[in-house]
Amino acid sequence: MSEQFRALQGFRDVLPDEQPYWQYVETVAQEIAELFGYRRIETPLLEETSLFRRTSGESSDIVSKEMYSFDDRADKEGRSQNLSLRPEGTAGVVRAYLEHGMSRLPQPVKLYYLSEPMFRRDRPQAGRYREHHQFGCEALGENDPVLDAEMIALLYQFYTRLGLRQINVQLNSIGDQEARPQYIEKLREYYRPLLDTCCTDCKVRFEKNPLRLLDCKEPQDQAKIANAPKTIDHLSESAQQHFAAVRRYLDAYGVPYEINPLLVRGLDYYSHTVFEFISEFDSKLSINGGGRYDGLAELLGGAHVPGIGFGAGIERIILEMKRQGVELPAEKKAQVFVVYFDRTEELKDAAVHVTARLRKAGLRTEMSYGDRSRKAQMKQANNSQAEYAILIIADELANGVITIKDMRAEGEDIDSKQTQVRLEELEAYFQQREHATV
Repeated sequence: MSEQFRALQGFRDVLPDEQPYWQYVETVAQEIAELFGYRRIETPLLEETSLFRRTSGESSDIVSKEMYSFDDRADKEGRSQNLSLRPEGTAGVVRAYLEHGMSRLPQPVKLYYLSEPMFRRDRPQAGRYREHHQFGCEALGENDPVLDAEMIALLYQFYTRLGLRQINVQLNSIGDQEARPQYIEKLREYYRPLLDTCCTDCKVRFEKNPLRLLDCKEPQDQAKIANAPKTIDHLSESAQQHFAAVRRYLDAYGVPYEINPLLVRGLDYYSHTVFEFISEFDSKLSINGGGRYDGLAELLGGAHVPGIGFGAGIERIILEMKRQGVELPAEKKAQVFVVYFDRTEELKDAAVHVTARLRKAGLRTEMSYGDRSRKAQMKQANNSQAEYAILIIADELANGVITIKDMRAEGEDIDSKQTQVRLEELEAYFQQREHATV
């Protein structure tokens, strides 16, 4: 026998029993994003690899280790592009903003994406997969600190609506280009005598991307990080004013937060506000990260376009919902289950016709398949938790009549709470029941 196929490592199926979580998260995300004035955008799964090299940085783990990249087929002239499955959402959104001239629209342009698959060849672990899905928002064309606070408030309201409670909002400012060079030099001065005891990656970061020294996860470097100079202590006057305004507006939104002076984004185009939402169940689990990226559009060949955004992994959100025991809204069951009481072609045809009519009328309707016995069909009807069962019986059908049983009636007596209805009055019967319960 041939070997049975299995999903690739780091990739997984989202089975029907898991779908209620996904549907609930997606519904709440869409409602909250649109409540805050964000409009949906979808960008391609594939982009030129150079887009991510510019935006994520050559030395980043995303570019150096994690991207799924390949050479496309050559064109007639023998030229070929190197393409990548997108590892994150912001670069594609900013590229679309520039390409489609959204700077001519009223600013800011507020966009969101939902359940967009992202791909990183990272080590699979709880809540992290090589194919994962994100809910993200991007606000482009305005540097007002109100937007920073609004985006954090949007996320806070989103998680609250989902039923999550034990979430910690962490906030920091990494300043602007005015004071950043002086801070980087102080950071290098601090780390220079410690380099021999740093991890290999940090030795590279020291030369190429010093801010990411503060983002190291290796145990041997945590004490160094804790004692390092803090960005928040080396802000320009304008950056201090921006950060004070963000905190004031967060207070207006009623969003609780903690200042985390070690929270950074290592790329040069990031500035001012950075934030993360952390699970109180697991301080190492960041449910989402975000920040202001006022220099990103220029890296992609555009004019200066300030922006701020976040990406939230849906798999991690669902994991946290399960940890906190969040109860989902009751799953919609079949309203009607159609049973035919003799295994004849005539009665089965009638069952199909009745099922089709009720579905067209907007009623969630199921029927039995496979020519099961009367007893087996009634067992299916009971197990379906349908509110009503329609019983199609030969002698009643001959008179243009069917029986409707209220499955919510107590007891298993098949004759309890049953009503005979003429076929032509079937939809009207259920319309009356609906109006009676409103």
